[in-house]
Amino acid sequence: MSETPALKTEELLTRALAGDAAAFAMLVRAQQRSVYSLALRMLSDRQKAEDLAQEVFLQLHRNLASVESGEHLQFWLRKVTVNRSIDRLRRESRFEALPLEAADSVACEAQDADPLLLRRLNSLMKQLPAAPRAVVLLRYQEDLDPTQIARILSMSVNTVKSHLKRSLSLLRERLGETARSST
Repeated sequence: MSETPALKTEELLTRALAGDAAAFAMLVRAQQRSVYSLALRMLSDRQKAEDLAQEVFLQLHRNLASVESGEHLQFWLRKVTVNRSIDRLRRESRFEALPLEAADSVACEAQDADPLLLRRLNSLMKQLPAAPRAVVLLRYQEDLDPTQIARILSMSVNTVKSHLKRSLSLLRERLGETARSST
């Protein structure tokens, strides 16, 4: 009989709290893809996302005793990742010049997707301010409901819904402008 991932996470968390370094390493491996993916979507830079993910896991190591359960661990990691991403975006200049060769597109799991549309959508997402971008990513990448997003970002549910509505309207409008200008 195999263990469910939730039971395994709980066991690893208990062992890590008891000082088992191998258990902590396995927790990191189990969560690293989710943390990196969220950081990458927020920052749109692979190196910055890797650095931020390392910072998040270092912070987890220092604050492991505050994590109460496997579910709380996921909540905690998302919250810290988004908050650190927002902080970094606020510190950096809004427009950073990069050579064209250095521009990486964000990887997409969809196989039949339109690459030009995805590139345009990624470009538009980068233009959103940090908090609305975090709300959209948590909703559609992490598949969280507005109540969960509100808890993670420490904002009201109405603010989350407002960010979603305005951001989606803006993205639709700008995608429509792109479609009209290309015909």
